[in-house]
Amino acid sequence: MASILDEYEDSLSRSAVLQPGCPSVGIPHSGYVNAQLEKEVPIFTKQRIDFTPSERITSLVVSCNQLCMSLGKDALLRIDLGKANEPNHVELGRKDDARVHKMFLDHTGFHLLIALSSTEVLYVHRNGQKVRPLARWKGQLVESVGWNKALGTESSTGPILVGTAQGQIFEAELSASEGGLFGPAPDLYFRPLYVLNEEGGPAPVCSIEAERGPDGRSFVIATTRQRLFQFIGRAPEGAEAQSFLGLFAAFTDHPPPFREFPSSLGYSELAFYTPKLRSAPRAFAWMMGDGVLYGSLDHGRPDSLLSEERVWEYPEGVGPGASPPLAIVLTQFHFLLLLADRVEAVCTLTGQVVLRDHFLEKFGPLRHMAKDASTGHLWAHSERAVFRYHVQREARDVWRTYLDMNRFDLAKEYCRERPDCLDTVLAREADFCFSQRRYLESARCYALTQSYFEEIALKFLEARQEEALVEFLQRKLASLKASERTQATLLTAWLTELYLSRLGALQGDPGALGPYRETRERFRAFLSSPRHKEALFASRASIHELLASHGDAEHMVYFAVIMQDYERVVAYHCQHEAYEEALAVLARHRDPQLFYKFSPILIRHIPRQLVDAWIEMGSRLDARQLIPALVNYSQGGEAQQVSQAIRYMEFCVNVLGETEQAIHNYLLSLYARGQPASLLAYLEQAGASPHRVHYDLKYALRLCAEHGHHRACVHVYRVLELYEEAVDLALQVDVDLAKQCADLPEEDEELRKKLWLKIARHVVQEEEDVQTAMACLASCPLLKIEDVLPFFPDFVTIDHFKEAICSSLKAYNHHIQELQREMEEATASAQRIRRDLQELRGRYGTVEPQDKCAACDFPLLNRPFYLFLCGHMFHADCLLQAVRPGLPAYKQARLEELQRKLGAAPPPTKGSGRAKEAEAGAAAAGPGRDQLKADLDELVAAECVYCGELMIRSIDRPFIDPQRYEEEHLSWL
Repeated sequence: MASILDEYEDSLSRSAVLQPGCPSVGIPHSGYVNAQLEKEVPIFTKQRIDFTPSERITSLVVSCNQLCMSLGKDALLRIDLGKANEPNHVELGRKDDARVHKMFLDHTGFHLLIALSSTEVLYVHRNGQKVRPLARWKGQLVESVGWNKALGTESSTGPILVGTAQGQIFEAELSASEGGLFGPAPDLYFRPLYVLNEEGGPAPVCSIEAERGPDGRSFVIATTRQRLFQFIGRAPEGAEAQSFLGLFAAFTDHPPPFREFPSSLGYSELAFYTPKLRSAPRAFAWMMGDGVLYGSLDHGRPDSLLSEERVWEYPEGVGPGASPPLAIVLTQFHFLLLLADRVEAVCTLTGQVVLRDHFLEKFGPLRHMAKDASTGHLWAHSERAVFRYHVQREARDVWRTYLDMNRFDLAKEYCRERPDCLDTVLAREADFCFSQRRYLESARCYALTQSYFEEIALKFLEARQEEALVEFLQRKLASLKASERTQATLLTAWLTELYLSRLGALQGDPGALGPYRETRERFRAFLSSPRHKEALFASRASIHELLASHGDAEHMVYFAVIMQDYERVVAYHCQHEAYEEALAVLARHRDPQLFYKFSPILIRHIPRQLVDAWIEMGSRLDARQLIPALVNYSQGGEAQQVSQAIRYMEFCVNVLGETEQAIHNYLLSLYARGQPASLLAYLEQAGASPHRVHYDLKYALRLCAEHGHHRACVHVYRVLELYEEAVDLALQVDVDLAKQCADLPEEDEELRKKLWLKIARHVVQEEEDVQTAMACLASCPLLKIEDVLPFFPDFVTIDHFKEAICSSLKAYNHHIQELQREMEEATASAQRIRRDLQELRGRYGTVEPQDKCAACDFPLLNRPFYLFLCGHMFHADCLLQAVRPGLPAYKQARLEELQRKLGAAPPPTKGSGRAKEAEAGAAAAGPGRDQLKADLDELVAAECVYCGELMIRSIDRPFIDPQRYEEEHLSWL
């Protein structure tokens, strides 16, 4: 038996030749550098498989990376190309002289049919070793099989078509299930459908292909030696929907359409090209006696699938009676013919032979060629050798072919990822369109190329094609980069000049109204195009100059609006006294800076409308920026002028809540000049606190004084807390107003009394009204009769003061009684305090032996301690430790000082007079130990640490010291 070696022999020994040109470096007109650094790999590369069969190879099929070969008459070799070192040998078990006629492998690579010359058919499944004969097929010499790509699976073929040498077409279905000795046979059914005839009667069905279109229609193409038949139809609904029975039944009464050629090879072969494994085929090639009929498949045509048909005639020495082709395979752009000694590849686009690959005589004559649709590899074999062709980048130079055919769309499609080639195609297409006088299309193509700009522009100028030139310039402008600002400026200026010149030429012609409007719309579309926005904005100054030089005010305004240059638009309207249009532009675009700039002009002509626009803008406007316009406008002093200014200022203050002093000051000045009645109301509404009013008090006082608004002046004096000036000025206006001012300094009784004395003096001396003076005395409790008596003249009788004098005496008597009662209460309180002090001297507490310190919970009597009246007991050191953190810094320092001095003081000694003398000497030098202890007790034990103010002040102190929080937190984990 044959063996598969680990290495290939003669790898890349011979290569298909569709070679690119020699390596070269150059700069074509497109501006691209075309440099080929390495020799390109050929499209078709042949490899001989290092495989020596034990017997001659009689047939070979390949699909889905599964290769099957029949060796001699009784051996089958199967190779999974993914595991080439694990071949599988199957014995057919034939004892007669029958030989393998043909083999058929489905698109999944799982179902293999072996047709024998004895009109028997064997079935082998990919996952099994058993060769199963198909009893229903016996007696038929199978020539072709049409697999069902839509319904075929690994376990079942679905309905398939079988063509025989007797011209019959059968429908069959195979199942891979094995049911044992009495199980079902693999051939589920085998029934005749149709018979293909030629002029002499039934003819062998050389090839048959079955497909289903995207719209649900079924297509069957079958070939005999000289005819190609097409069966097209829709399968009926129901149980037979998946069967081909209904399709062929439609042609019982009349034959299907067919193509016929006179010559015959005695056989023919049909090949399809399918881009993907289970997709619909796109192209076909039929090898027959007169040559090769090839073209594309159009599934949308109702009567015929074949389109763009062409016949490639055999060259001399090839064909019937000479060296007939043995097989054909179809790739995307080529079909390959297998002859006995060579393989020829023909380009389907040009019909030219691009490859002649001769084989050595030692391998023997070639027998067959097959294509694996899943990988795209091509396989050829002789009786003693197997070869494989790799197809690499088949579409690399297709664009050149389409370019030579002037099929520019297809040429661009196949060089979309190669900018240099795409530029060549676009340049050729542009030249072609220009020669055909399709100038606009030519301009669009030229704009996409790297051709010299000047040459193209001059080309259109010489042809007087301004419209095409505009198209070219616009597209060039859109393709410029952001950094190419100079070029963008020049192009926009040139385009603008072209449009303006064209509009100027058409404007004076009454018969050119239509072209004028069309040109105007195109010009406006150019100015407003988002693609040109950046370029137009960068060159807006030069465009405005061009518009002005042509006197085109309409488009000047239009362009300014597009560029959002509203300042220019508003200025244009103001120059032409179209103030309402100018205000409409301002109101529509709501730009505060434009309002500030043009308000001084607009307010002189349309004040009410402008103020309405200001109010509508609301807080977007800064009222301070508008004050100069209002000041200039209101200087005339007319009521309408002042009222409009007041209206806007009131809106700012009352609605917007403006607090800016300049605004409030200006509103005050307007009130003082135009609406005095509103002045006092505004001042009163602003309040009486000098820190809360938003106007300048001194400015307001001067303003009110200049215009003689005394009541307003009094209010300002009151806000300034100048009560004496307020009372003095109020007495000139109204005594009641002065009384209100005199009561304002509530906390300063001396000042209030002084102010009331002013009022009393004014009433007595200026108005000589004794009753009013007595009323003043009653209104202010600070005034006494003796305070106002000096103001009265000598001739006034006492009768006028009798009641006042009596009231004063009663008040003095009541005051004396109150003082006596307070003295008695103070004496009684002092006696109670003395009694409490006597009781405290004898108060004591009891300490039990088992009592513990409230802080450390250890026995209390072990160390010096403190006992508080509340019952809490602390060791002296525990109390000191608890009190220290809550003391202020200065008390902590005092505590440390006392502890230091107490530690340095001599200990107490018992008994002798000499010791008493030493204590007296130490006391003379500084405070003694007892005094230090008393000071320490006063600082530490003044109150219980748990019941006193210290505990209350520590309520916001955290339970855990923040500096020790992390340590405490970790201790709980």
